[in-house]
Amino acid sequence: MAESTKLQAHKLDHLTPQQIVASLDQFIIGQKAAKKSVAIALRNRWRRMNAGDSIRDEILPNNIILIGPTGVGKTEIARRLAKLARAPFIKVEATKFTEVGYVGRDVESMIRDLTEISIGIVKQEMRDNVKPRAEEMVEERILDILIPPLSKKRSTNNYNKSTTAGQEVGFNAATASDEELNERTREKFRQKLANGELEEREIELHVKASSGSTMQIFGPQGMEEMGMNLQDMLGNLMPQKTKKRKMKIKNARQHLFQEEAEKLIDHESAVQIALDRVQSTGIVFLDEIDKIAGNSSKSGGPDVSRQGVQRDLLPIVEGSTVTTKYGMVKTDHILFIASGAFNVAKPSDLIPELQGRFPIRVEMDSLTEEDFYQILTTPKNALTIQYQAMMKSEGIDLTFTDEALREIAKIAANVNHDVENIGARRLHTILSTVLEELLYAVPDDISEGTIHIDRDYVSKQLDQIVTDKDLSQFIL
Repeated sequence: MAESTKLQAHKLDHLTPQQIVASLDQFIIGQKAAKKSVAIALRNRWRRMNAGDSIRDEILPNNIILIGPTGVGKTEIARRLAKLARAPFIKVEATKFTEVGYVGRDVESMIRDLTEISIGIVKQEMRDNVKPRAEEMVEERILDILIPPLSKKRSTNNYNKSTTAGQEVGFNAATASDEELNERTREKFRQKLANGELEEREIELHVKASSGSTMQIFGPQGMEEMGMNLQDMLGNLMPQKTKKRKMKIKNARQHLFQEEAEKLIDHESAVQIALDRVQSTGIVFLDEIDKIAGNSSKSGGPDVSRQGVQRDLLPIVEGSTVTTKYGMVKTDHILFIASGAFNVAKPSDLIPELQGRFPIRVEMDSLTEEDFYQILTTPKNALTIQYQAMMKSEGIDLTFTDEALREIAKIAANVNHDVENIGARRLHTILSTVLEELLYAVPDDISEGTIHIDRDYVSKQLDQIVTDKDLSQFIL
């Protein structure tokens, strides 16, 4: 087992299926069956990585299809799952892809994008690991700009062939006291830097000049990777220009940190770890897969393209090797989670081979009035908490009574039933409508204090809209 795979397995060893569900419960209301299925799928990854060498590669992931209306938590479940696993994760829409021979993105591009994400994650972890050393180097560079050390000046002058003999003698006559004075001055400035006393002082840096225009190369299907490599090759042939730029020390720190951290991390090792992580723990979330489910009773038209995308998708899900600019990526153990409303098409409208690669099917529940109430009160990132945080930044304490929240939940459930079911997204629309006047009045008319949102206020803001069904279609 590769070292990065062992590390990833170690990260997952404390997450049992029940603990995963408990973590998901903090952000997602209901959908117990879906949470249970994805929790088992995530734990199975740890189980596979800790299985015997003779059988490990034979254990394939059980891909999942989440079936349910929009706004019930399908995407959120996949996103939270990826954060729990700290695994490379990408969300793609199946409708963005076209089959070979049509203009558009080929299905292999999602694996290339996933690889880029994985490399970004690994490099950020490496930057975090070298942060203390990089910060020390940044401090030295800033000190060198503010108070250049005599040793560097002396070294430069000694090797300057244009220096005259008299100048060399004069330079070598520098006393030890000069070096001591220089070092004491540097130490004083080092202390000031540590205390934050020089953050507003400007210094001059050499920074990479950004090119005025970028060149992007497009090619037919199957040529996307060649286009990327050609861009890299042409970019490396052009000399890197730099320019002088003045900036405050507090801004220069971040710029210099990026440069020093890049020097300290092992880029080749990062790529290898990232590739291994993609292959072992990568997660692809295929949204709107129902939109490429062609009806077999029809012929011609767009169904040909839809089934073509399915046929192209099949080997990726089944297990194949995809070429990226960093190397070959095997998709055998990447977990695929597909989702769709399937309100027109059915899962059985997918080609049989693709159906077989998604053995776990989970029916998502439509949200009830009680679910809406829980969504407003339970999750750590509840909309009410978000609005309270925004108002707090303006010096306003915003509170909601329980009756107000239940009224909002009731209206959301009713509008979803009577107009169109868009799930929890309805709460965004209703809350923004309820608070519109308040958000506009702060801070011009209301600059501080406590504001209580009660049931009467909610009814007043929404009464006309809710009673007018035609208006509800446009406003709510």
